[in-house]
Amino acid sequence: MVRKPAGLLAVPGRGEDKADCLIRRLQQHWPDALTVHRLDQPTSGLMVYARGAQAQRRLSQAFAERRVAKRYEAVVAGRLDGPGPGEAPACIDWPLSADWPRRPRQKVDPVQGKPALTRWRQLGPAPGGGTRVELLPETGRSHQLRVHLAALGHPILGDALYGDPAGAPRLLLHATRLELEHPQRGERCIWDDPAPF
Repeated sequence: MVRKPAGLLAVPGRGEDKADCLIRRLQQHWPDALTVHRLDQPTSGLMVYARGAQAQRRLSQAFAERRVAKRYEAVVAGRLDGPGPGEAPACIDWPLSADWPRRPRQKVDPVQGKPALTRWRQLGPAPGGGTRVELLPETGRSHQLRVHLAALGHPILGDALYGDPAGAPRLLLHATRLELEHPQRGERCIWDDPAPF
């Protein structure tokens, strides 16, 4: 389990300027480290990496079968009213697809989109008139949380693709919790990392 800083790629991109990434940094210390899932470059927070191919297969299968609980915190623009802490979360159930003319953007697409489900709660007001929210994605589509909140009319602050990048010095989205079964021992493991904003 590692904490990815905002602005660092999880895996290498195309071109020399996109070679520095978290997996390459990890492999300098643990050569058998392998990627299991990703976070967008501007997103910070918890990521799990596998040590070896067998662990990677088991962890990847757990993600594919939705046996990994993920929790994020974000600050969104405006006042977003909804269920609070301890209440049943609200649900955004809007299919997503690639917005090909504007890649890498994604879009809500009820006709050709793939299922995308995000549960959420508001955690209270944030400085500057925003709202702090807890996000519990059931699926893991590209940019899912960012697109869903922007489509609600409350983009995540600092989002250069779906909102106003001037709203914050960085994307205010952080992976705060991962809960999964250990690939060798089988025990349930929980990791928490509070949002740095």
